[in-house]
Parts: sequence; structure tokens; C-alpha cells
Amino acid sequence: MSRFLSTKYKKLVAYTPGEQPKDMQYIKLNTNESPFPPSEKAQKCAEDAAKRLMLYSDPECRELHKKLAEHFNVEPCQVLATNGSDEVLNFAFMAFCDDKTPAAFPDITYGFYPVFADLNNVPYQTIPLKEDFTIDIKDYFNLGKTIFIANPNAPTGIALNREQIKEILRNNPDNIVVIDEAYVDFGAESCVSLVNEFDNLLVTQTFSKSRSMAGARLGFGVASREVISDLNTIKYSTNPYNVNSMTMAAGIGSLCDEDYTKANCKKIAENREWLTFKLKALGFETLPSLSNFVFAKNDKISGKELYLKLKQKGILVRHFEKERISPFVRITIGSKDQLEALVKTIAEILEELK
Repeated sequence: MSRFLSTKYKKLVAYTPGEQPKDMQYIKLNTNESPFPPSEKAQKCAEDAAKRLMLYSDPECRELHKKLAEHFNVEPCQVLATNGSDEVLNFAFMAFCDDKTPAAFPDITYGFYPVFADLNNVPYQTIPLKEDFTIDIKDYFNLGKTIFIANPNAPTGIALNREQIKEILRNNPDNIVVIDEAYVDFGAESCVSLVNEFDNLLVTQTFSKSRSMAGARLGFGVASREVISDLNTIKYSTNPYNVNSMTMAAGIGSLCDEDYTKANCKKIAENREWLTFKLKALGFETLPSLSNFVFAKNDKISGKELYLKLKQKGILVRHFEKERISPFVRITIGSKDQLEALVKTIAEILEELK
């Protein structure tokens, strides 16, 4: 770092994104991207919008908000589109956390939560997952803190059901509960339908996973009118034009092509079950995932060694150094061809160890 960096950031540990090496052609199963291209309608809408890039994008995202509101059966004033769901999560840390209202989230979860807390000088509590890597909802009752829960969780893929989320909401009536649903479309229950029942609920989602738009950077939050108004105050104090015109148009196109999204999610769920079966046959333990990835370990090889050997053979998966989960690798659900290559390569690696 330079000698000019503010002292308030000198101890900040930045989030580490999944690696994107360019030294060779890899089968990429490390960053939870979709193996399918964006909807053709999304592509066409983005192409049309490119002709108007000399103009600023609509800061109110009116057409996109209208489409999202129709999709989720809420009012446009209950939706906020952002530059990826990371932005709305950061806005939530800014708007609803401070010295008097710390944040709380699981000890094993999305790695950006502690970064956002540190970035915004927010104290936070991490709550250990149970031995089976599930969340004990009673640990989140009456905390007096702003709660962040990824559902399904990352990197475990394990989900809470809607009734469990409702219990957390009921037992924190005076604090915001953020449910991060980045992976919800692959089999879990969404809580968006609860935003009119609980004024302390903020649900965030993304177009990156199920809608094949990771490169477009589009996310959104859904909540009460008042909560979205708070988030808009943060948005208009930082970057009013936070969603560019092409991304906005692609998002609208994607929402007009739900059959395509649902078909892709179905294929990914089927591929997930296939991969889980194959991994278990090779001696792996896998957690019960409802996401577009599986979290797996094998007692015959460490998570780091498996990650490194797969990388040497041209396949990328994700490994985390945190002690409790270091035996695992997180594997994105790719196409059937990609997964067949993965399973074949893992079998070869295990054979080499004998």
C-alpha cells in the first residue's frame, strides 16, 4: 500500500474473488457462473441499448423496476436495482448498521460480509454453524443486530425453508434481516413473498447465476417502500447511475424469457444430482446443496491438494483456507460434458494416490 492510504483502511482485508487465470484453457467450475449463455432476448435488448450509450442510463431504472415488480408481485417502489447484488448488500451495511446496531452473520458464509463490515467500520458477530454446517435459527433470535443470511448458504449450499426465515423475522422485529438469495432459483424457497408481511425484511437477488448474466453485474433488493427508500438515499449519495443502460436492458429481456431461465435451472439441478451421485461413488462426502454448486470432501485427499491437482490438469474448482472447511472443495455445476470430464479426472487423481 502507499503512504497516502487512510489509516482507517490500512488493516482492511479485501474480498478474494474466484481466480480467473489466463495461462491456459480451463474448465471453469470455480466461480458459480452459469454454463449457459444469456437469453437471446436479453442479448437482443442489450444490443439495442448499445445504440444509445451516448446518453446516461435512467437513474430510477423505471422499466426494470416495473418488470421486477410485476415478476415478484410487489410495487415498483419496493424494488432497487443495483450493480450486482454485492452493491445492495453494501448499501444495507451502510444504511442499517453502526456502532449501536452491529451486524451478525454465520461464521461460514459469503466472504464479502466481513469485508463490508470492516469497510464501513461496523462491528459484527459471527455465529458458528452447527456441526453439520446448518444454521440453528434460535442463534439468531432477539440479537439486536442487523442479520445477514445467505440462503442457500455459501459455500455450503444448505438452505433454510421459508418458515425458518419467518421465525427469525418474528424474533427480530426491531432489526433488519437481510436474506441473500443469490442461489435461490436452484431449488430453495424464496422469501420475497414475505416483504409485505415483515417490514424488517430485505431480500437480495442477482442475475449472475440463474439468469447467466454474471458479466453484466445486475442485482436487486426487494423490501418495504420505506426500506427501499433508505437504500435509495445511500444510492443517490454514492452513484445515481449505478446500473448501465445495456445491463438494464438485458435484465428486462431476461425477465421476458422466464421459460429459458427455468429450463436452465432445471438442467443445473439435474446435473447437480448427477455429480453428487458420481462423487459419492468415488468416496466423497457432499453437503445437501440447493444451489448451483456442491461442497465435497474426500478423506483420501485434502481439499487443497485436490484443487491443485485439478488445476494442473486444466480444471478449476474453489478451495477455502478456513480451517473448518479446508478439507472441502466447492464445485460449480457446469454442463454435463464439463462434469463428466471432472469426474474422470478426479477418478484418475484418486487412482494415482494408490
